[in-house]
Amino acid sequence: MSLDSESSPSSSRDWFFPSPSFIHSTSHHSRSANYPRKFTTIPRHSPPSDWKKPHKTPTFRSVSSSSSASYGDPNYGRLRRRVDFTLRSQRTSKHEEEVAVLEQKRGVSNAVSVEKTASGEMGIRIAGQRFKIRWQMAFSIAVLITAFGSLVHKNFSLHNQVIDLQDQISALNIRLQACNLLDPLDTISLLQENDHLSRKGLKILALMVSIALLSMPIFVFKYIDYISKLRSSDNSSEKVALNTQLEYRVDVFLSVHPYAKPLALLVATLMLICLGGLALFGVTDDSLADCLWLSWTFVADSGNHASSEGMGPRLVSVSISFGGMLIFAMMLGLVSDAISEKFDSLRKGRSEVVEQNHTLILGWSDKLGSLLNQLAIANESLGGGIVVVMAERDKEEMELDIAKMEFDFRGTSVICRSGSPLIVADLKKVSVSKARAIIVLAEDGNADQSDARALRTVLSLTGVKEGLRGHIVVELSDLDNEVLVKLVGGELVETVVAHDVIGRLMIQCARQPGLAQIWEDILGFENCEFYIKRWPQLDGMQFEDVLISFPDAVPCGVKVASRGGKIILNPDDSYALQEGDEVLVIAEDDDTYAPGALPMVRRGNLPGDFIVPKSTEKILLCGWRRDMEDIIMVLDAFLAPGSELWMFNDVLENEREKKLIDGGLDINRLTNITLVNREGNAVIRRHLESLPLESFDSILILADESVEDSAIQADSRSLATLLLIRDIQAKRLPYREAMVTRGHRGSFSQGSWIGEMQQASDRSVIISEILDPRTKNLLSMSKISDYVLSNELVSMALAMVAEDRQINDVLEELFAEEGNELHIQQADLYLHEGEELSFYEIILRARQRREIVIGYRLANAERAVINPPAKSERRRWSEKDVFVVITEKE
Repeated sequence: MSLDSESSPSSSRDWFFPSPSFIHSTSHHSRSANYPRKFTTIPRHSPPSDWKKPHKTPTFRSVSSSSSASYGDPNYGRLRRRVDFTLRSQRTSKHEEEVAVLEQKRGVSNAVSVEKTASGEMGIRIAGQRFKIRWQMAFSIAVLITAFGSLVHKNFSLHNQVIDLQDQISALNIRLQACNLLDPLDTISLLQENDHLSRKGLKILALMVSIALLSMPIFVFKYIDYISKLRSSDNSSEKVALNTQLEYRVDVFLSVHPYAKPLALLVATLMLICLGGLALFGVTDDSLADCLWLSWTFVADSGNHASSEGMGPRLVSVSISFGGMLIFAMMLGLVSDAISEKFDSLRKGRSEVVEQNHTLILGWSDKLGSLLNQLAIANESLGGGIVVVMAERDKEEMELDIAKMEFDFRGTSVICRSGSPLIVADLKKVSVSKARAIIVLAEDGNADQSDARALRTVLSLTGVKEGLRGHIVVELSDLDNEVLVKLVGGELVETVVAHDVIGRLMIQCARQPGLAQIWEDILGFENCEFYIKRWPQLDGMQFEDVLISFPDAVPCGVKVASRGGKIILNPDDSYALQEGDEVLVIAEDDDTYAPGALPMVRRGNLPGDFIVPKSTEKILLCGWRRDMEDIIMVLDAFLAPGSELWMFNDVLENEREKKLIDGGLDINRLTNITLVNREGNAVIRRHLESLPLESFDSILILADESVEDSAIQADSRSLATLLLIRDIQAKRLPYREAMVTRGHRGSFSQGSWIGEMQQASDRSVIISEILDPRTKNLLSMSKISDYVLSNELVSMALAMVAEDRQINDVLEELFAEEGNELHIQQADLYLHEGEELSFYEIILRARQRREIVIGYRLANAERAVINPPAKSERRRWSEKDVFVVITEKE
């Protein structure tokens, strides 16, 4: 048919319909979507008169016939050649101009390059090579991306063409149905076949996308590795390799963000499900939603892929199952690590303590066992308490050591945590702001280092933003550091200087045999201790009447509200309690006493106004302590004029005097004592035999400074010195003279060496400083040393101050050189032989000497009774009995 006939509006058009062979070939060759279709021409005939012409659908054959006629016109061809010639001339002139500009630029660049140095040319070459290599790599990646993009574009274009063909076939099918030339069943099958073709294109696209996404990380890693090797080969460059930078960034991300690992695992799981679903969609006939669900089942259960059929579905399902196994292996690893980390945190004591009103102990030392025992006894009346211990030790080790302690916790729970008291975060972990008392223990070892660490701990405690509810009790080793710690801590801090407490107690016990046991009873919570409480019903009552108002306690002081809460020990009898005043008593517990009705007590008169004169004493100090100058000054204040103080240790005499002067002691100002220096080793017998051991009134065996870092070594040295001294005394003293009054000391035979040492102790008192409580128990059972003082007394003082910080003022006054002190007085100062008196009557008689009687020890008893019961009952007393009193220092 000619062009004229096709363009003529009056000419009739041919009707084209797909032939049966086309339909048959489509059903058998549906995968060949781009094959040319065969059409059969239907003879022309006029449509029925009642049939309306449908809307014309453009086909490949009816493509703008007018436009084809225009291209066939000779005039149009000549015009196009003229335009092309004009464009060519313009392009030629522009090209010549660009060539000229490029030649000018090349000339300029050549002139500049001549002026550069050799090193500059080398740098340009290296940079050019790197630029060229990067450009080639980028070009190759661009080519790959372009090829992939072209494939995708081609696929989409083919898909659009298939859609257009489907629309045309649908229109033609409608016409065929109108002409009754096509069966409806064939139409349905044809539509299904066309839909299958479109879905096939989508599946191919999905498969290609999944393969491309899986291949992309390989190219990225190869590129990163290539760039890293290129940078490492360039010695002049100081840049870090790209792979190293990426590893560092990933490491930082995983370290900084706590949920980075689970998030990365979740992203990997979603990517595996999506890629697997796309791949399954490309190789199966299922929908995309079904393929995604099937991919999840393969990831969740690797055995689900066994039902797959066909090479493609099996290969994809196996790959997804393998990835799922890796995903779940990593998930199990993360869960296992999280559980193990949590259990390790609990085992190592890293978890937070959620408590309040608890006692917090910072540090670990040999005093911890005694301290926990005293706190457990103090909390027994409350049904038990909570004690938290934080130290730089493993939690399991601390719990094992505490479990080995041989005492009953009486309902008190001990919680251990590992941490440093110098770190505020660790302090918050043990709820430091909610603790009612904080005890800072001194470390075993060097005193200066221990006090320095205690000072830093106090600084950390004062730096807690939430503030502290309770007070701080700090154990120090050197008295000189007390001022600095109080300056830093302010009103929150109470200090207990261990060396000073032990030294002063040793001096008091050396002058008054039996006082050590009394101090143990008062400082410990097992018997009676100090308590302060307000009793409004006692307002206006004089202190003399207050003394006999408590049947189950012994008043010994008043906390005066009008003087800022200052505690006055042993006040005047005429002092009347005012509103706000509190009474200091010695009682068994804080809830076991209360004021009662005022009894009728007869005041008697003293047997006589006895004034016991001070006698000169001769005291021996074995060993050297860092606070020796403090001990000498206290002894000079207590002893009578003309007393002698012998110092026996292995420190050279010249260095000894220098150390005393450096410590602040002026030897020329000593008024009551004379220093006698002897050099020697206290554990060598021939050195000790050079001393007149039988002539000393008291011998003090000190824990030597050279071995103070180890409690066991210090105790071993003290024990050896004690045994040697007692043996030498037993050899020198008359045997019969010693056995007269020592029958009650023990059950040992008189011929044994322990019996000889016990008998030798009649002539002199030995006070041993023992650091380990176990050694103290051993010596107490053998009774070869009259009085043993150890760190247990320091632990008692720490516990008492932790329970009530006001008691620290009482202890400081009782230990000081001035003020009041505990003293043991003979009974003949208050009564006659065989006189019957009640304890209340003895209290009133002692008030005539300005003393407060707090207890007594009978002549045939080994221990004193503090705060005796039944104070109104009369009993017969002996002049050999002794009374424990609080009196002013002479």
